[in-house]
Amino acid sequence: MAARSHAPVQGEPVQGEEEYHDDILHPSPMPFLFVHVACLAAIWTGVTAPALAICAALYVVRMFGVTAGYHRYFSHRSYRTSRVMQFLLAALAQSTWQRGALWWAAKHRHHHKHSDTPDDVHSPRHRGFVYSHLGWIFTAQHDATNYDDVPDLAKYPELVWLNTHDKLPGLLLAGLAWLLAGWPGLVVGFFWSTVLTYHGTFMINSLAHVHGKQRYVTGDDSRNNWWLAIITLGEGWHNNHHAYMASTRQGFRWWEFDPTYYALRALAWVRLVWDLNEPPEAIVRNEKKLGRGVIEKTARHLAASFPVHTIAAQVRDAWAHTPTIAELRERAQTARAQAEAAIAELHLPQVPTVDELRQRAEQMYATTPSLDDIVARAREILLQAIAAELLPSPERA
Repeated sequence: MAARSHAPVQGEPVQGEEEYHDDILHPSPMPFLFVHVACLAAIWTGVTAPALAICAALYVVRMFGVTAGYHRYFSHRSYRTSRVMQFLLAALAQSTWQRGALWWAAKHRHHHKHSDTPDDVHSPRHRGFVYSHLGWIFTAQHDATNYDDVPDLAKYPELVWLNTHDKLPGLLLAGLAWLLAGWPGLVVGFFWSTVLTYHGTFMINSLAHVHGKQRYVTGDDSRNNWWLAIITLGEGWHNNHHAYMASTRQGFRWWEFDPTYYALRALAWVRLVWDLNEPPEAIVRNEKKLGRGVIEKTARHLAASFPVHTIAAQVRDAWAHTPTIAELRERAQTARAQAEAAIAELHLPQVPTVDELRQRAEQMYATTPSLDDIVARAREILLQAIAAELLPSPERA
């Protein structure tokens, strides 16, 4: 069944979430800005055919370093390789000047753990498009590498050393581009391709959580986007990826263009990499039940789509001159769960029914065999929220 392309309203306030503040000027964005400004030097160096060829080649090769290195290997360990090849993958990825491989992997693992929650590193839902695209990189809290999140990588001293000297591979590559094609090779070949690789990568953090379609319920806003898959060598199948992160292949269907996977398959033929993970057929066919964490996240998102304050006010008005509310208050003093059960048993036209929750869920989410579980949990959350509004705890009363 075709997936819905419903997207949550961007910038919608989240219940209980405090306003976010951070110092976007630390660490300094000057090196990042310099790379962009350096592209303008092509006005003086000129744009030559060899420089353009270097730009195109470096974009493809370094985007492969991002997708096959930073992402599918270091972040998710979706295949295996030798220690030497591991170091070379890290160096290739870091030639993009997107920080160290261990820093990148730690941030990305944190993103998946908290995807599109207030704790996410770069969620468009909570921080907006600009912040999720690049603003988060310049915040103090994201400056250091959290080695506790990558213990499997931090045990290799050569990776830790390379992570500490994250600019070195890019500097060497810049020098090589200059040697091959002079100043146009440096400006057009290196700096242009660097900026293109930056924003191709960043669009997965921002646009791939806003535009596209969802085939799978993943508890977040990840989406499949074919044109992002083209410019990022297969990373645009982002909803597929969030449905099964351990898969080396992100284009789950044969028509889903995933050149990073094809290249890794070629490397596997010559035994430079091996044990490439494939998505289970039950996942691909969307027949596998969702995990408890995904059900909980999705149910809370569904429940939050209903105006709890308005519903509680309507119920309160309906009970204004009846003994029901007083009785429920008395019951709530001994057990809030009893009050929630009583609210569930009463006929309250203001409270969404199971069928109404199901209809809303079918509009908001892709087809899933766990829809009943999501709806049931969402109703529990709604009833708890309504009870909290109608029957405040003694501390709030």
